[in-house]
Amino acid sequence: MGTKPKADLTNEIARNGHDRRQRAPQETTRPATITAVLSPYWARPTASRRDSQAKLEEAVGLARAIDLDVRLAQTVPLRRLTPATLLGKGNVERVKAAVEEQGIGLVVIDDRLSPIQQRNLEKAWNAKVIDRTGLILEIFGERAQTHEGRLQVELAALDYQRGRLVRSWTHLERQRGGFGFLGGPGESQIEIDRRLIGERIVKIKRDLEAVKRTRAVNRVSRRKARLPTVALVGYTNAGKSTLFNRLSGASVMAKNLLFATLDPTMRAIRLPNGRECVISDTVGFVSDLPTHLVAAFRATLEEVVEADLIVHVRDVAHPDSERQRADVEEVLRALGAIGEGCKTSLIEALNKIDALPAEQRHLLETKASAGPDRARQFPVSALTGEGVGSLLLVIEELLGREAMAREVSVPLSDGATIAWLYRNGDVRSRHDEGEIARLTVALDATTAAMFERRVAR
Repeated sequence: MGTKPKADLTNEIARNGHDRRQRAPQETTRPATITAVLSPYWARPTASRRDSQAKLEEAVGLARAIDLDVRLAQTVPLRRLTPATLLGKGNVERVKAAVEEQGIGLVVIDDRLSPIQQRNLEKAWNAKVIDRTGLILEIFGERAQTHEGRLQVELAALDYQRGRLVRSWTHLERQRGGFGFLGGPGESQIEIDRRLIGERIVKIKRDLEAVKRTRAVNRVSRRKARLPTVALVGYTNAGKSTLFNRLSGASVMAKNLLFATLDPTMRAIRLPNGRECVISDTVGFVSDLPTHLVAAFRATLEEVVEADLIVHVRDVAHPDSERQRADVEEVLRALGAIGEGCKTSLIEALNKIDALPAEQRHLLETKASAGPDRARQFPVSALTGEGVGSLLLVIEELLGREAMAREVSVPLSDGATIAWLYRNGDVRSRHDEGEIARLTVALDATTAAMFERRVAR
């Protein structure tokens, strides 16, 4: 038997990399895979670790986000690290019995597995095994709609798959001789496949660089038009898309579903003072977000880094809300969006107050209005619209904070300049005296310089 042709191998790599572009129509109606979700946790909890039950519920939610039929969901205590299987012999045997009894075909481990651990568990259970990273990549592969989104998912998936070729196919250790582009003497199939994946990764990175340049051009255009940007960030399913729709009047898909939206969306909205800004809805974050996934989505997440204001949308009705907050801030620091040396302001929209009991809601609203974080926390309900008007006023204030108010006099005959001031500045008062309009207008440094040049001309 010979080596697979390059075209066939590339298709196989794409399938293993979760690329859905070649999906056959009939696959969309396939029966749901019977699935078990196991969430390992250390038996000795610490203050920094998340609640084990909340972690399990999130893993089940991730599995159901791609229509997996979850029949078994369990937390698995770990007392010591088992290099071969992670879970330990006793746990492996117990799960094996449940897998056989319930006819489970897929086991999701809510942790990171090495390729060897994944292979050993598949042999022990005679079922497909994927870890948390693999599950997130499956979801992203299902949800990516735009060309950019698909490129980013494929890059992350290929990078993940490259280290797991040892268990992907049975032909990987074949040797082949020959010369030229098909491989040198003694080059094994696994080396050829890694090289092909590497070439594909290089091409995708080039394509994403083009995306990055396009986004940079768009940002420059927005700056020239004096449109500040507000980025909505937050844990997945915190209500970012619902709030985005409420603020912008858009119809981005917003469901009670993890990673309901993946591709970023931007809309221009009008603030209460009449000025416009651009608001962006970004991909939701999640705990233990794979490093290479963050790297693959850097072109998209640069919108967060370059934003004038970041609004962290939090689900305050979630029992693990504080830990989710820490997870999001950890990713933002890794991106360089917040932290030392960053000038971008960050506020928190405490979402889903409508889902809180009356006493808890009253306590939250009191803390937000009088507590140490009162200048950065604002209770809202994206679903009902409560508090959204106040949030818009805060966004307006923060975006205009750097603007200095000044008085200018413009002839009434120069309607173009007066209109320019209304369009690019914050006009706070106006008095017409004879043929002169006297305006008090707040202009930031860049806009003030533009105005001076306009007057000089």
